[in-house]
Amino acid sequence: MGILDRVSTLLRANINDMIDRAEDPEKVVKQLIADMNNQLIQVKTQVAASIADEKQLYQRYQDNAQKAADWQQRAEMAVEKGQDDMAREALSRRNAFQQSADGFKEQYDQQAAQVETLKTALHELEAKIQDAQTKEQLLIARSRRAKAETQIRSTLSGMDQSSALASFQRIEEKVNQQEARAAAMAELDTDTMEHRFQLMEQESEVDKQLADLKAKKGLAAPEEPAEKALGSGEPTAI
Repeated sequence: MGILDRVSTLLRANINDMIDRAEDPEKVVKQLIADMNNQLIQVKTQVAASIADEKQLYQRYQDNAQKAADWQQRAEMAVEKGQDDMAREALSRRNAFQQSADGFKEQYDQQAAQVETLKTALHELEAKIQDAQTKEQLLIARSRRAKAETQIRSTLSGMDQSSALASFQRIEEKVNQQEARAAAMAELDTDTMEHRFQLMEQESEVDKQLADLKAKKGLAAPEEPAEKALGSGEPTAI
């Protein structure tokens, strides 16, 4: 299993564990971002080490290839001088260095391909972390809004709404009764005054009718002054 596969598996395990135990999504999101950044640092360290190994392999390949070339030249020089034994020794060493160079070249090619794969995967991981950081604030905002709504719903559900409505209804009925009582008293006052005035009007009409009737019958007597009705004021003879 490659390093990025191990990191991906570890991240998935951590994320699933945190989500299963999560009570506060905001804390989970922040912790996940922190964990991803920590893993990114480790991945970068490993990729850098792989690049360093690539460079070392390439350097060893070049060193052995150069030595093989040097011994090739020495073998040619020995042949030109008629030194076959020295030429054989030079060729033998040339073959050894060339073999090493070929081995380092093969390892270097494999390492170079692996480094390119790691770089590509690293860039993808960085992009995913960047995307997660972009979504972090959105997720936090949604979490806070959901918690606020939950709290409001819990507060409302904790209230005895039926009792509260009944209390308001009783208060409204009491106010209605007070208003009705006041209106009734006002109506009674109005009716009493109107009734008194009606009685006065009726008495005046009856008195007028009585006076008219007496006058018609010739029974009407002139009204005496109030003083005569009580007496003329002259002494009575004894």
